[in-house]
Amino acid sequence: MIVMTQLILIYDISNDRVRGKVADACLDYGLDRIQFSAFAGELGRGHQEELMLKIDELLGDESGTIQLIPICASDWAKRLVVSDVG
Repeated sequence: MIVMTQLILIYDISNDRVRGKVADACLDYGLDRIQFSAFAGELGRGHQEELMLKIDELLGDESGTIQLIPICASDWAKRLVVSDVG
């Protein structure tokens, strides 16, 4: 049985090309963009590790920080959001 974990992935990458490839990788893994450099979604542990390895390869020698933060699904459901996006 695969246990899915709610998570947030955030990054700070200065290289535009690498940043775009990291964003594409997050989308490929089914994560939803919630900010310019932040994604959220659910992944099993294996896919979390696989995605982080892929991102590490994409980052290579470039400067950057990537954080994958597991969060409780019930806490995520209680989040408050203000958005002016139509």
